[in-house]
Amino acid sequence: MTGRDTRAADGQRLLIGGAWTEPDGGYYDVVDPASERVVGRAPEASRAQVHAACAAAREAFGTWSRTAPEERAALLARAAAVIGDRAAEYALLAQAETGATTATARALQVGVGAARFRRYARPEPAEWPIAPQVNEAGPIGRAAVMGALAVRQPVGVVTCVTSYNNPWANPAGKVAPALAMGNTVVVKPAPQDPLSVYRMAEALQAAGAPPGVVNVVSGRAVAVGEAAVDSPDVDMVSFTGSTAVGRSIAEVCGRHMKRQLMELGGKGAALVFDDADLASAVSGIGTTFSFYSGQICTAPTRVLAQRGIYERLIGQLAAYAARLKVGDPRERDTVVGPLISAAHRDRVESYVELGRKEGAVIVTGGERPPLEKGFFVAPTLLADCTNDMRVAREEIFGPVVVVIPFDDEEEAVRLADDSDYGLIDYVWSADTARAFRVARRLRAGGVGVNTVARNMEAPFGGFRHSGVGRDCGSYALHAYSEVQSIVWPG
Repeated sequence: MTGRDTRAADGQRLLIGGAWTEPDGGYYDVVDPASERVVGRAPEASRAQVHAACAAAREAFGTWSRTAPEERAALLARAAAVIGDRAAEYALLAQAETGATTATARALQVGVGAARFRRYARPEPAEWPIAPQVNEAGPIGRAAVMGALAVRQPVGVVTCVTSYNNPWANPAGKVAPALAMGNTVVVKPAPQDPLSVYRMAEALQAAGAPPGVVNVVSGRAVAVGEAAVDSPDVDMVSFTGSTAVGRSIAEVCGRHMKRQLMELGGKGAALVFDDADLASAVSGIGTTFSFYSGQICTAPTRVLAQRGIYERLIGQLAAYAARLKVGDPRERDTVVGPLISAAHRDRVESYVELGRKEGAVIVTGGERPPLEKGFFVAPTLLADCTNDMRVAREEIFGPVVVVIPFDDEEEAVRLADDSDYGLIDYVWSADTARAFRVARRLRAGGVGVNTVARNMEAPFGGFRHSGVGRDCGSYALHAYSEVQSIVWPG
Protein backbone atom coordinates (compact mmCIF):
# COMPACT_ATOMS: atom_id res chain seq x y z
CA MET A 1 0.00 0.00 0.00
CA THR A 2 1.32 3.49 -0.83
CA GLY A 3 0.26 7.00 0.08
CA ARG A 4 -1.13 7.47 -3.41
CA ASP A 5 -3.36 4.43 -3.04
CA THR A 6 -5.19 5.86 -0.04
CA ARG A 7 -5.72 9.46 -1.13
CA ALA A 8 -8.65 10.82 -3.05
CA ALA A 9 -7.96 12.94 -6.13
CA ASP A 10 -8.49 16.18 -4.22
CA GLY A 11 -7.22 15.21 -0.78
CA GLN A 12 -6.50 12.67 1.91
CA ARG A 13 -9.43 10.56 3.11
CA LEU A 14 -10.51 9.62 6.63
CA LEU A 15 -9.76 6.16 8.02
CA ILE A 16 -12.88 4.71 9.65
CA GLY A 17 -13.29 1.03 10.41
CA GLY A 18 -10.55 0.04 8.00
CA ALA A 19 -12.08 1.96 5.07
CA TRP A 20 -10.70 5.15 3.53
CA THR A 21 -13.75 7.39 3.60
CA GLU A 22 -14.68 10.64 1.87
CA PRO A 23 -15.13 13.44 4.44
CA ASP A 24 -18.55 15.01 4.86
CA GLY A 25 -16.98 18.44 5.36
CA GLY A 26 -14.77 18.47 2.28
CA TYR A 27 -11.09 19.35 2.40
CA TYR A 28 -8.86 22.14 3.66
CA ASP A 29 -5.34 23.18 2.70
CA VAL A 30 -2.27 22.13 4.66
CA VAL A 31 0.37 24.85 4.34
CA ASP A 32 4.16 24.63 4.50
CA PRO A 33 5.07 27.21 7.18
CA ALA A 34 8.45 27.86 5.56
CA SER A 35 7.26 28.55 2.01
CA GLU A 36 3.54 29.24 2.61
CA ARG A 37 2.78 26.82 -0.23
CA VAL A 38 -0.06 24.29 -0.05
CA VAL A 39 1.46 20.83 0.44
CA GLY A 40 -1.71 18.76 0.66
CA ARG A 41 -5.42 18.61 1.35
CA ALA A 42 -6.73 17.28 4.64
CA PRO A 43 -10.25 15.95 5.27
CA GLU A 44 -12.80 17.73 7.44
CA ALA A 45 -14.78 15.06 9.28
CA SER A 46 -18.32 15.59 10.44
CA ARG A 47 -19.39 14.91 14.00
CA ALA A 48 -21.26 11.84 12.76
CA GLN A 49 -18.12 10.51 11.07
CA VAL A 50 -16.07 10.95 14.24
CA HIS A 51 -18.68 9.03 16.21
CA ALA A 52 -18.67 6.37 13.49
CA ALA A 53 -14.91 6.00 13.94
CA CYS A 54 -15.37 5.61 17.70
CA ALA A 55 -18.09 3.00 17.11
CA ALA A 56 -15.77 1.12 14.74
CA ALA A 57 -13.08 1.12 17.41
CA ARG A 58 -15.59 -0.21 19.93
CA GLU A 59 -16.61 -3.03 17.59
CA ALA A 60 -12.98 -3.99 16.99
CA PHE A 61 -12.03 -3.85 20.66
CA GLY A 62 -13.46 -7.21 21.68
CA THR A 63 -11.36 -9.22 19.25
CA TRP A 64 -8.23 -7.08 19.48
CA SER A 65 -8.18 -7.06 23.29
CA ARG A 66 -8.22 -10.88 23.27
CA THR A 67 -5.35 -11.09 20.77
CA ALA A 68 -2.17 -12.51 22.29
CA PRO A 69 0.29 -9.82 23.41
CA GLU A 70 2.95 -11.41 21.21
CA GLU A 71 0.71 -10.98 18.17
CA ARG A 72 0.07 -7.34 19.00
CA ALA A 73 3.80 -6.83 19.48
CA ALA A 74 4.52 -8.41 16.11
CA LEU A 75 2.14 -5.95 14.44
CA LEU A 76 3.98 -3.01 16.02
CA ALA A 77 7.33 -4.42 14.90
CA ARG A 78 6.07 -4.75 11.34
CA ALA A 79 4.73 -1.18 11.45
CA ALA A 80 8.13 0.07 12.63
CA ALA A 81 9.74 -1.73 9.70
CA VAL A 82 7.30 -0.17 7.22
CA ILE A 83 8.02 3.29 8.64
CA GLY A 84 11.74 2.61 8.38
CA ASP A 85 11.40 1.56 4.75
CA ARG A 86 9.47 4.72 3.91
CA ALA A 87 11.35 7.04 6.24
CA ALA A 88 12.70 9.33 3.52
CA GLU A 89 9.26 9.91 2.01
CA TYR A 90 7.65 10.39 5.41
CA ALA A 91 10.34 12.83 6.55
CA LEU A 92 9.81 15.03 3.50
CA LEU A 93 6.10 15.24 4.26
CA ALA A 94 6.70 15.94 7.96
CA GLN A 95 9.12 18.70 7.04
CA ALA A 96 6.64 20.23 4.59
CA GLU A 97 3.86 20.21 7.19
CA THR A 98 5.83 21.48 10.19
CA GLY A 99 8.77 23.47 8.84
CA ALA A 100 11.18 21.25 10.77
CA THR A 101 14.81 21.18 9.72
CA THR A 102 15.91 18.17 7.70
CA ALA A 103 17.77 16.60 10.62
CA THR A 104 14.79 17.08 12.93
CA ALA A 105 12.29 15.64 10.47
CA ARG A 106 14.40 12.56 9.81
CA ALA A 107 15.70 11.75 13.28
CA LEU A 108 13.42 13.35 15.85
CA GLN A 109 10.11 13.08 14.03
CA VAL A 110 10.02 9.97 11.82
CA GLY A 111 13.01 8.31 13.50
CA VAL A 112 11.61 8.65 17.01
CA GLY A 113 8.17 7.61 15.76
CA ALA A 114 9.57 4.34 14.42
CA ALA A 115 11.60 3.82 17.60
CA ARG A 116 8.48 4.10 19.73
CA PHE A 117 6.76 1.38 17.73
CA ARG A 118 9.83 -0.82 18.16
CA ARG A 119 9.87 -0.11 21.91
CA TYR A 120 6.32 -1.33 22.44
CA ALA A 121 6.89 -4.38 20.23
CA ARG A 122 8.42 -5.95 23.36
CA PRO A 123 5.71 -7.75 25.35
CA GLU A 124 5.88 -7.08 29.09
CA PRO A 125 4.23 -9.06 31.92
CA ALA A 126 0.60 -8.10 32.48
CA GLU A 127 0.07 -10.24 35.60
CA TRP A 128 1.76 -10.08 39.00
CA PRO A 129 1.19 -12.46 41.94
CA ILE A 130 0.41 -10.85 45.27
CA ALA A 131 1.65 -12.37 48.51
CA PRO A 132 -0.99 -14.63 50.11
CA GLN A 133 -2.81 -13.17 53.09
CA VAL A 134 -4.55 -14.90 55.99
CA ASN A 135 -8.14 -13.69 56.19
CA GLU A 136 -9.01 -14.11 59.91
CA ALA A 137 -12.67 -13.11 59.82
CA GLY A 138 -13.85 -12.87 56.29
CA PRO A 139 -17.39 -13.26 54.98
CA ILE A 140 -17.00 -17.03 54.77
CA GLY A 141 -16.92 -17.14 58.57
CA ARG A 142 -13.57 -18.87 59.09
CA ALA A 143 -9.91 -18.15 58.64
CA ALA A 144 -8.56 -18.74 55.15
CA VAL A 145 -5.43 -18.12 53.17
CA MET A 146 -6.33 -15.90 50.22
CA GLY A 147 -4.27 -15.83 47.08
CA ALA A 148 -4.39 -12.87 44.71
CA LEU A 149 -3.24 -11.79 41.30
CA ALA A 150 -2.97 -8.27 39.84
CA VAL A 151 -3.83 -8.15 36.14
CA ARG A 152 -3.47 -5.23 33.75
CA GLN A 153 -6.48 -5.03 31.42
CA PRO A 154 -6.88 -2.68 28.44
CA VAL A 155 -8.97 0.41 29.06
CA GLY A 156 -11.01 0.07 25.86
CA VAL A 157 -11.36 2.69 23.14
CA VAL A 158 -8.76 5.45 23.42
CA THR A 159 -9.05 8.80 21.67
CA CYS A 160 -5.57 10.18 20.96
CA VAL A 161 -5.56 13.95 20.40
CA THR A 162 -2.09 14.88 19.19
CA SER A 163 0.04 18.03 19.04
CA TYR A 164 1.27 19.87 15.96
CA ASN A 165 4.93 20.13 16.93
CA ASN A 166 5.80 16.49 16.20
CA PRO A 167 3.32 14.57 14.04
CA TRP A 168 5.31 11.33 14.37
CA ALA A 169 6.83 11.00 17.85
CA ASN A 170 3.79 12.32 19.71
CA PRO A 171 1.14 10.13 18.03
CA ALA A 172 3.42 7.09 18.10
CA GLY A 173 3.94 7.61 21.83
CA LYS A 174 0.18 7.25 22.29
CA VAL A 175 -0.83 4.74 19.64
CA ALA A 176 1.94 2.18 20.15
CA PRO A 177 1.51 1.56 23.91
CA ALA A 178 -2.28 1.77 23.62
CA LEU A 179 -2.30 -0.95 20.95
CA ALA A 180 0.28 -3.00 22.82
CA MET A 181 -2.07 -3.15 25.82
CA GLY A 182 -5.00 -4.31 23.66
CA ASN A 183 -6.84 -1.02 23.25
CA THR A 184 -8.23 0.29 19.98
CA VAL A 185 -7.65 3.91 19.00
CA VAL A 186 -9.20 6.90 17.29
CA VAL A 187 -6.53 9.46 16.44
CA LYS A 188 -7.51 13.09 16.06
CA PRO A 189 -4.37 14.87 14.76
CA ALA A 190 -3.67 18.59 15.06
CA PRO A 191 -5.28 20.44 12.13
CA GLN A 192 -2.01 22.11 11.09
CA ASP A 193 -0.14 18.89 10.18
CA PRO A 194 -2.47 15.88 9.98
CA LEU A 195 -1.06 14.26 6.83
CA SER A 196 1.83 12.54 8.60
CA VAL A 197 -0.59 10.87 11.01
CA TYR A 198 -2.46 9.40 8.06
CA ARG A 199 0.85 8.00 6.80
CA MET A 200 1.33 6.39 10.21
CA ALA A 201 -2.10 4.77 9.92
CA GLU A 202 -1.19 3.67 6.40
CA ALA A 203 1.93 1.96 7.79
CA LEU A 204 -0.15 0.18 10.44
CA GLN A 205 -2.57 -1.03 7.78
CA ALA A 206 0.33 -2.28 5.67
CA ALA A 207 1.57 -4.11 8.78
CA GLY A 208 -1.77 -5.90 9.08
CA ALA A 209 -3.80 -3.88 11.59
CA PRO A 210 -7.35 -5.30 11.61
CA PRO A 211 -10.21 -2.98 10.55
CA GLY A 212 -11.28 -0.60 13.31
CA VAL A 213 -8.21 -1.08 15.49
CA VAL A 214 -6.75 2.22 14.22
CA ASN A 215 -8.99 5.05 13.01
CA VAL A 216 -7.99 8.59 12.01
CA VAL A 217 -10.31 11.60 11.78
CA SER A 218 -9.21 15.18 11.24
CA GLY A 219 -10.62 18.66 10.88
CA ARG A 220 -10.23 22.29 11.85
CA ALA A 221 -13.65 22.59 13.45
CA VAL A 222 -13.82 22.43 17.25
CA ALA A 223 -16.73 20.00 16.87
CA VAL A 224 -14.37 17.35 15.46
CA GLY A 225 -12.28 17.27 18.61
CA GLU A 226 -15.35 17.48 20.83
CA ALA A 227 -16.92 14.49 19.11
CA ALA A 228 -13.75 12.45 19.56
CA VAL A 229 -13.94 13.13 23.30
CA ASP A 230 -17.66 12.96 24.07
CA SER A 231 -18.51 9.82 22.09
CA PRO A 232 -20.13 7.24 24.41
CA ASP A 233 -17.87 4.62 22.82
CA VAL A 234 -14.70 6.29 24.12
CA ASP A 235 -13.26 5.05 27.43
CA MET A 236 -10.12 7.20 27.64
CA VAL A 237 -8.70 10.38 26.17
CA SER A 238 -4.96 10.91 25.73
CA PHE A 239 -4.30 14.57 24.95
CA THR A 240 -1.21 16.64 24.24
CA GLY A 241 -1.70 20.38 23.88
CA SER A 242 -2.50 23.57 25.70
CA THR A 243 -3.64 23.68 29.30
CA ALA A 244 -6.80 25.60 28.30
CA VAL A 245 -7.94 22.88 25.89
CA GLY A 246 -6.88 20.16 28.30
CA ARG A 247 -9.03 21.68 31.01
CA SER A 248 -12.08 21.58 28.71
CA ILE A 249 -11.41 17.95 27.79
CA ALA A 250 -10.97 17.03 31.44
CA GLU A 251 -14.38 18.49 32.26
CA VAL A 252 -16.01 16.21 29.69
CA CYS A 253 -14.03 13.21 30.90
CA GLY A 254 -15.03 13.99 34.49
CA ARG A 255 -18.73 14.10 33.68
CA HIS A 256 -18.58 10.67 32.05
CA MET A 257 -15.85 9.12 34.24
CA LYS A 258 -13.53 8.59 31.28
CA ARG A 259 -9.88 7.90 31.96
CA GLN A 260 -7.52 10.67 30.89
CA LEU A 261 -3.84 11.24 30.23
CA MET A 262 -2.98 14.92 29.88
CA GLU A 263 0.37 16.27 28.71
CA LEU A 264 -0.14 20.01 28.79
CA GLY A 265 1.83 23.24 28.83
CA GLY A 266 5.17 24.02 30.37
CA LYS A 267 7.29 26.96 31.47
CA GLY A 268 10.44 25.08 32.36
CA ALA A 269 12.76 26.77 34.83
CA ALA A 270 16.50 26.41 34.22
CA LEU A 271 18.38 27.10 37.46
CA VAL A 272 21.96 28.09 36.69
CA PHE A 273 24.24 28.41 39.74
CA ASP A 274 27.48 30.36 39.97
CA ASP A 275 29.61 27.22 39.70
CA ALA A 276 27.83 25.86 36.60
CA ASP A 277 29.57 24.89 33.39
CA LEU A 278 28.25 27.85 31.39
CA ALA A 279 29.02 26.30 28.01
CA SER A 280 26.83 23.33 28.91
CA ALA A 281 24.09 25.55 30.29
CA VAL A 282 24.10 27.80 27.22
CA SER A 283 23.91 24.91 24.76
CA GLY A 284 21.09 23.33 26.76
CA ILE A 285 19.08 26.51 27.17
CA GLY A 286 19.81 27.38 23.55
CA THR A 287 17.71 24.41 22.39
CA THR A 288 14.72 26.66 23.10
CA PHE A 289 15.78 28.70 20.07
CA SER A 290 16.36 25.75 17.74
CA PHE A 291 14.44 22.63 18.83
CA TYR A 292 11.13 22.96 16.91
CA SER A 293 11.82 26.71 17.05
CA GLY A 294 10.81 26.71 20.71
CA GLN A 295 7.47 25.03 20.01
CA ILE A 296 7.95 22.42 22.69
CA CYS A 297 6.52 22.21 26.18
CA THR A 298 9.72 20.84 27.72
CA ALA A 299 11.89 23.80 26.66
CA PRO A 300 13.94 25.60 29.35
CA THR A 301 12.33 28.94 28.56
CA ARG A 302 12.58 30.56 32.01
CA VAL A 303 16.21 30.93 33.08
CA LEU A 304 16.99 31.63 36.73
CA ALA A 305 20.60 32.80 36.87
CA GLN A 306 22.59 33.33 40.07
CA ARG A 307 23.91 36.89 40.21
CA GLY A 308 27.55 35.90 40.11
CA ILE A 309 27.20 34.61 36.53
CA TYR A 310 24.10 36.56 35.48
CA GLU A 311 25.79 39.01 33.07
CA ARG A 312 28.15 36.38 31.64
CA LEU A 313 25.30 33.97 31.00
CA ILE A 314 23.27 36.65 29.23
CA GLY A 315 26.24 37.58 27.07
CA GLN A 316 26.92 33.98 26.10
CA LEU A 317 23.25 33.24 25.39
CA ALA A 318 23.04 36.33 23.19
CA ALA A 319 26.15 35.30 21.27
CA TYR A 320 24.80 31.77 20.89
CA ALA A 321 21.46 33.01 19.54
CA ALA A 322 23.15 35.36 17.10
CA ARG A 323 25.09 32.47 15.52
CA LEU A 324 21.98 30.46 14.68
CA LYS A 325 20.87 30.58 11.07
CA VAL A 326 17.16 31.26 10.64
CA GLY A 327 15.67 30.31 7.30
CA ASP A 328 14.68 27.59 4.87
CA PRO A 329 14.70 24.35 6.87
CA ARG A 330 15.70 22.42 3.75
CA GLU A 331 19.10 24.12 3.69
CA ARG A 332 21.69 22.05 5.53
CA ASP A 333 23.02 24.86 7.71
CA THR A 334 19.63 26.13 8.88
CA VAL A 335 19.14 25.71 12.62
CA VAL A 336 15.93 27.67 13.29
CA GLY A 337 12.92 27.00 11.10
CA PRO A 338 9.52 28.71 11.05
CA LEU A 339 6.67 28.65 13.51
CA ILE A 340 3.66 26.58 12.53
CA SER A 341 1.41 29.38 11.26
CA ALA A 342 1.08 33.11 10.71
CA ALA A 343 -1.34 33.30 13.64
CA HIS A 344 1.14 31.65 15.98
CA ARG A 345 3.98 33.89 14.74
CA ASP A 346 1.82 36.91 15.55
CA ARG A 347 1.13 35.50 19.01
CA VAL A 348 4.83 34.99 19.77
CA GLU A 349 5.68 38.47 18.51
CA SER A 350 2.96 39.94 20.71
CA TYR A 351 4.60 38.33 23.75
CA VAL A 352 7.97 39.85 22.88
CA GLU A 353 6.36 43.27 22.66
CA LEU A 354 4.53 42.60 25.92
CA GLY A 355 7.85 41.77 27.59
CA ARG A 356 9.30 45.08 26.41
CA LYS A 357 6.32 46.95 27.84
CA GLU A 358 6.65 45.06 31.12
CA GLY A 359 10.23 46.30 31.46
CA ALA A 360 12.28 43.44 30.06
CA VAL A 361 15.37 44.25 28.00
CA ILE A 362 15.46 42.71 24.53
CA VAL A 363 19.10 41.64 24.35
CA THR A 364 18.86 40.00 20.95
CA GLY A 365 16.11 39.14 18.51
CA GLY A 366 12.64 40.54 18.80
CA GLU A 367 12.41 41.29 15.11
CA ARG A 368 11.04 39.42 12.13
CA PRO A 369 13.87 37.99 9.99
CA PRO A 370 14.17 39.55 6.50
CA LEU A 371 12.72 36.58 4.62
CA GLU A 372 10.17 36.92 1.85
CA LYS A 373 8.08 33.92 2.85
CA GLY A 374 7.48 31.87 5.94
CA PHE A 375 6.37 32.36 9.53
CA PHE A 376 9.74 33.09 11.12
CA VAL A 377 10.70 34.67 14.44
CA ALA A 378 14.34 35.37 15.31
CA PRO A 379 15.77 33.77 18.47
CA THR A 380 14.95 36.26 21.20
CA LEU A 381 16.50 36.82 24.62
CA LEU A 382 14.72 38.91 27.27
CA ALA A 383 16.83 39.95 30.27
CA ASP A 384 16.14 41.76 33.56
CA CYS A 385 12.82 39.96 33.90
CA THR A 386 10.90 39.34 37.08
CA ASN A 387 8.87 36.27 37.88
CA ASP A 388 5.59 38.21 37.94
CA MET A 389 5.86 39.31 34.30
CA ARG A 390 3.48 37.57 31.92
CA VAL A 391 6.41 36.59 29.69
CA ALA A 392 7.81 34.71 32.69
CA ARG A 393 4.54 33.07 33.69
CA GLU A 394 2.77 32.20 30.43
CA GLU A 395 3.80 29.67 27.81
CA ILE A 396 5.02 31.56 24.72
CA PHE A 397 5.81 28.43 22.66
CA GLY A 398 8.41 30.03 20.46
CA PRO A 399 12.17 30.78 20.32
CA VAL A 400 12.02 33.16 23.29
CA VAL A 401 14.02 32.86 26.54
CA VAL A 402 13.51 35.05 29.61
CA VAL A 403 16.23 35.51 32.25
CA ILE A 404 15.61 36.26 35.93
CA PRO A 405 18.36 36.80 38.55
CA PHE A 406 18.46 35.10 41.96
CA ASP A 407 20.73 35.30 45.01
CA ASP A 408 20.73 31.90 46.72
CA GLU A 409 19.36 28.37 46.58
CA GLU A 410 16.25 29.15 48.59
CA GLU A 411 15.27 31.98 46.27
CA ALA A 412 15.97 29.87 43.19
CA VAL A 413 13.66 27.08 44.35
CA ARG A 414 10.97 29.57 45.37
CA LEU A 415 11.06 31.30 41.99
CA ALA A 416 11.09 28.02 40.08
CA ASP A 417 8.06 26.70 41.94
CA ASP A 418 6.18 29.99 41.71
CA SER A 419 4.50 28.90 38.48
CA ASP A 420 1.22 27.46 37.26
CA TYR A 421 3.26 24.84 35.41
CA GLY A 422 5.48 21.99 36.49
CA LEU A 423 6.50 19.81 33.56
CA ILE A 424 10.31 19.73 33.37
CA ASP A 425 12.84 21.94 35.18
CA TYR A 426 16.63 21.97 34.85
CA VAL A 427 19.53 22.51 37.26
CA TRP A 428 23.10 23.42 36.29
CA SER A 429 25.72 23.20 39.03
CA ALA A 430 29.16 21.63 39.47
CA ASP A 431 28.13 20.67 43.01
CA THR A 432 26.41 17.32 42.39
CA ALA A 433 25.03 17.11 45.93
CA ARG A 434 23.42 20.54 45.59
CA ALA A 435 22.09 19.80 42.11
CA PHE A 436 20.29 16.65 43.25
CA ARG A 437 19.12 18.32 46.47
CA VAL A 438 17.56 21.13 44.48
CA ALA A 439 16.11 18.71 41.91
CA ARG A 440 14.26 16.81 44.63
CA ARG A 441 12.77 20.04 45.96
CA LEU A 442 11.41 21.23 42.63
CA ARG A 443 7.70 20.67 42.00
CA ALA A 444 8.06 19.36 38.47
CA GLY A 445 7.36 16.04 36.81
CA GLY A 446 10.94 15.82 35.61
CA VAL A 447 14.26 17.51 36.33
CA GLY A 448 17.36 17.51 34.15
CA VAL A 449 20.64 17.82 36.02
CA ASN A 450 23.30 19.46 33.82
CA THR A 451 21.45 18.28 30.71
CA VAL A 452 18.32 18.77 28.63
CA ALA A 453 18.49 15.20 27.29
CA ARG A 454 15.87 12.70 28.39
CA ASN A 455 15.82 9.02 29.22
CA MET A 456 12.82 7.72 27.28
CA GLU A 457 12.22 4.93 29.79
CA ALA A 458 11.73 7.45 32.60
CA PRO A 459 8.18 8.54 33.48
CA PHE A 460 7.05 11.67 31.66
CA GLY A 461 4.34 14.06 32.81
CA GLY A 462 3.74 17.15 34.85
CA PHE A 463 2.61 18.67 38.12
CA ARG A 464 -0.07 21.34 38.47
CA HIS A 465 -1.37 22.73 35.15
CA SER A 466 1.20 20.75 33.17
CA GLY A 467 -0.95 17.65 33.14
CA VAL A 468 -2.28 14.48 34.70
CA GLY A 469 -0.66 11.04 34.50
CA ARG A 470 2.63 9.65 33.22
CA ASP A 471 3.77 7.90 30.06
CA CYS A 472 7.00 6.80 28.31
CA GLY A 473 8.64 3.43 28.84
CA SER A 474 6.65 0.94 30.89
CA TYR A 475 4.74 3.84 32.44
CA ALA A 476 2.86 4.28 29.16
CA LEU A 477 1.66 0.68 29.35
CA HIS A 478 0.38 1.43 32.85
CA ALA A 479 -1.34 4.58 31.61
CA TYR A 480 -3.27 2.71 28.91
CA SER A 481 -4.51 -0.06 31.20
CA GLU A 482 -6.78 -0.73 34.14
CA VAL A 483 -5.63 -2.86 37.09
CA GLN A 484 -7.83 -5.79 38.00
CA SER A 485 -7.43 -8.05 41.04
CA ILE A 486 -8.37 -11.73 41.05
CA VAL A 487 -8.63 -13.33 44.52
CA TRP A 488 -9.15 -16.99 45.51
CA PRO A 489 -8.91 -19.20 48.62
CA GLY A 490 -5.52 -20.85 48.96
